[in-house]
Order: sequence, then structure tokens, then C-alpha cells
Amino acid sequence: ETVIGGNIGYGLSEQAEDLPKEDVVVAELSSFQLEFTQTMKAKAAVILNITPDHLDRHHTMEAYAAAKERIFHNQDTSDYALLNYDDARIKAMEPDMTGTVLWFSTEQEVPAGAFAKDGRLILRMDGCDTEICQENELKLFGKHNVQNCLAAALMAYVAGAPLPVIQHVLKTFKGVEHRIEPVRTINGVPYYNDSKGTNTDASIKALEAFSGHLILIAGGHDKMTPLDDFMNLAAKKVDTMILIGDAADRFEKAAEKAGVKDIRKAGYSMERAIMMARKIAAPPQVVLLSPACSSYDMYDNYEQRGRVFKGIVNAI
Repeated sequence: ETVIGGNIGYGLSEQAEDLPKEDVVVAELSSFQLEFTQTMKAKAAVILNITPDHLDRHHTMEAYAAAKERIFHNQDTSDYALLNYDDARIKAMEPDMTGTVLWFSTEQEVPAGAFAKDGRLILRMDGCDTEICQENELKLFGKHNVQNCLAAALMAYVAGAPLPVIQHVLKTFKGVEHRIEPVRTINGVPYYNDSKGTNTDASIKALEAFSGHLILIAGGHDKMTPLDDFMNLAAKKVDTMILIGDAADRFEKAAEKAGVKDIRKAGYSMERAIMMARKIAAPPQVVLLSPACSSYDMYDNYEQRGRVFKGIVNAI
């Protein structure tokens, strides 16, 4: 049996009592949860990246990184610590690791682990290289998703999954709801739901996945993270930015400073934002909801926000 929980699915504590020892637990753990873990010992654990988030809680990037690093707490050499070779903060954690370190990278070959090279995803274990699949066989798009696939394949492999099963899943998996999820095309303009873009880094990755000409709906509950990188990229990729929620004023100022040409506000109405977008959208433009904020100013969670967006778009 496999159970999924933590920050996604169900709370792990409510499932723990009934779990036989041989069951596999797949857990996504937030920095909030990890901050207070004492006895957890993961067979294999990964940090995908560390970028500014939850600074309203952790205050400094150092404290945030330290909370995340607790996912490797209590590991021994029979356990695996999977580290992102391309993230300086994560790379610097290597000396602290008590588990066996494996790496993943989209930029370069790694000593051991998984990497992307010449359009191929490659597993490097015990000095042997095995092709996992071709990049163009993935149903997901965007460089961040190649990185996600490398990390997932590596984790599944060290957890004992056979390579043919890993290959089949990578070639057939179409992505999760609310993460750059195609909703529908209206008058030649595709609409995408990226409500899971709850911080600037997640939304940066969404913007990078498109070649440009975006009509971007952003804003929500403001986590007060720095906006410069996000807005500088938006200035290159976004034709029109439509802002909603609590963050609208701060986002507007940062967008103006970065040189975003057309900035509009829709108050606290997703419907107004979508109707504004629909009125101006024409091919080759794309309408993208990627808020770079959490949802708590207007919704119970990002899932509700994404479903509201999809409901309105599907009702047009």
C-alpha cells in the first residue's frame, strides 16, 4: 500500500496509526511542518529548490532554509538525501548530510544521481549511465518540469521502483490540477490555470514556460516577498497584467518600476479579471492565472481559487 499526505492529501498523523510497517508513505512537508519535527527519518528525501517564501513566518532566508533542511534529519547511510545541484543554497547543505547524497541537475552532469543532457534524462548510479527517457517524450512543459521529473525519477528509483514503471509514468503523466493546467481555448486564445503559483518563484517558472504575449492575472494575499525578479521577467513576457486582491497596490508599484507596460486592477473579483482579459485577448496571446500569492484574502485555498477561475472560463 501507498499513502500520500502531509501538505497534500490527508494529514499523516491521522493515517499513521493504521499503517503496516511495510507500507510506503509519500509525504510533502512544508517548512511549517518540518520546523517542529524531531523523530522523522525519511528513507529518501528531496528539496527541489529554496526561493523566497513564507518570510512573513520565518523572517530570514537562513531560517527558512534551516526549516526545510530538517527533512534530512536523522538519516543514516542506508537513506538517501537528494539535492539540487543547480541551487546554491541546497548545494551548500551537502556537508550536513548524514544520508547518502545523490544529485539532480538540468544544467550539468552530476557525480551520482540524475541529469538532463542533449534532450535526454539520464540516471547515473554506481558509475553507470542509463537513459530514462527523451525530454520531448514528457507531457509536461517548462524547464522546471524537467527538473521535477529528474527528482521524481531518482526518488522512485532509490525507493525501489523498477525503471520501466518510472519510464511509463514520466511519458504518460499530464500534470496536476492548478499547475499550468490548460482550461480551454476561446477565439484562438488558450486559458491556463496556475493557481498553485502561490509565490513569486512558482509564478516565475510559469512565465518561463511560455514564449511571451501573456495576459497575466496575478495578486492575492501578499506574502511580502521581494518582487524584482518576478516583475523584471513579467516586463519581458507580459502584454497586460491584471491585478486582484490585497497585493494589487504593491504589485502595481513594482510592475511600473520594472517597466510592465499595461497594468489594470480588478479589485476582489476573479470574474472581472477574466472579463477584462477576454475583452483584450487575441492570438498569439495566452491568458494565464498565476497569482504569485496565496489565496486567503479571497478564497479558502488555492484549489478553490483555481476552480473558480476554471468555472468562469468554462462558462464563457
